[in-house]
Amino acid sequence: MLKIRLARAGKRNMAFFRVVLTEHTAASKHWYKEVLGFYNPISKEFKLKDLEKIAKYLSHWVQFSPRVEKLVKTNEIIIPTVK
Repeated sequence: MLKIRLARAGKRNMAFFRVVLTEHTAASKHWYKEVLGFYNPISKEFKLKDLEKIAKYLSHWVQFSPRVEKLVKTNEIIIPTVK
């Protein structure tokens, strides 16, 4: 099953996260299929690149990880529905 989750990047004490599409059993740091956005916990910046592509993935049984789902809700990002 595919999931949209966070992959850590950056140096020690300067964490930076990519929002990636990956298999739920694979290591998200190296084996992801696509980068969909980013999250910077220092500046609290959260950005998703292409909302239509994310909506397409969600319509094909892809799920958010709990942390990414919480970030989407707190930043009030509206994912369009795919028909």
